[in-house]
Amino acid sequence: MATVAEWIEGARPRTLPTMVAPVLVGCGAAIGGNTFSPVRALLALVVAMGLGVGVNYANDYSDGIRGTDDERVGPLRLVGSRVATPRAVRNAAFVSFAVSALAGLTLVSLSRQWWLIAVGSVCVLAAWFYTGGKHPYGYLGFGEIAVFVFYGPVAVLGTLITQNGPVNGPAVVSSVGVGLLACAVLVANNLRDIPTDTDVGKRTLAVQLGARDTRRLYTAMVVAPLLASIGMGVVAWPLLFGLIATPLSVLVARTVLRGATGADLIPVLAKTGILLLVWSVGTAVGLAVAPWV
Repeated sequence: MATVAEWIEGARPRTLPTMVAPVLVGCGAAIGGNTFSPVRALLALVVAMGLGVGVNYANDYSDGIRGTDDERVGPLRLVGSRVATPRAVRNAAFVSFAVSALAGLTLVSLSRQWWLIAVGSVCVLAAWFYTGGKHPYGYLGFGEIAVFVFYGPVAVLGTLITQNGPVNGPAVVSSVGVGLLACAVLVANNLRDIPTDTDVGKRTLAVQLGARDTRRLYTAMVVAPLLASIGMGVVAWPLLFGLIATPLSVLVARTVLRGATGADLIPVLAKTGILLLVWSVGTAVGLAVAPWV
């Protein structure tokens, strides 16, 4: 039976920034639009964290029963390491999705944005079929697209819309930046796993591109949000605050471009998550204060 510490590790706390960052940016835009609601912000955070933890457990379950996690370089996998039963991990995923759905329904009822129920349903289905089902799209190279869409525009703008905030140019551009950095976390993960994924027939985008082009893709993803900050800063200078993430962006890009492999990429995953959080905090502050300066 898995310990509490193992269940926490199985939830992959390194991915926490991908759950928190979109809500921060959406709330920053809502503050700038003078529509911020702490209650709705908290509910949006519960939705994001429930989905994030749920998809991590769902991936653990689906990869584990397929045997694709039997040889793994990265953090603990509950099913693959035989410390928890597949049924227990699957149930943990379902509970996480249920918590997210309950918070989401409450949020929708407060905001009266009923069409978001359909969006939330698609989010849960996308989370499950990433590695679940007979033809998981994560095994076919489409995982990055899903991460970009659901952790970027959907999560950021969804947070903003449920607070009745204005969906304007800076909010949309910021949501794209969040999506790119969240996607970079996955790209770093898949870069590390190219050898093992190739052996088990998992055709991730990194496997299809090869290591060299995957490193270039990663670098583009961690640099593009900084360029977006510069572009938005021309319109409203507080949006330059996102540039506080520049040193960390340079650090992780340099590490990846210099050829880090295997276990050496594990710290890159954590630092990319921190990069996402730092850029999002700076951008959220910029969105919040830009209309008032």
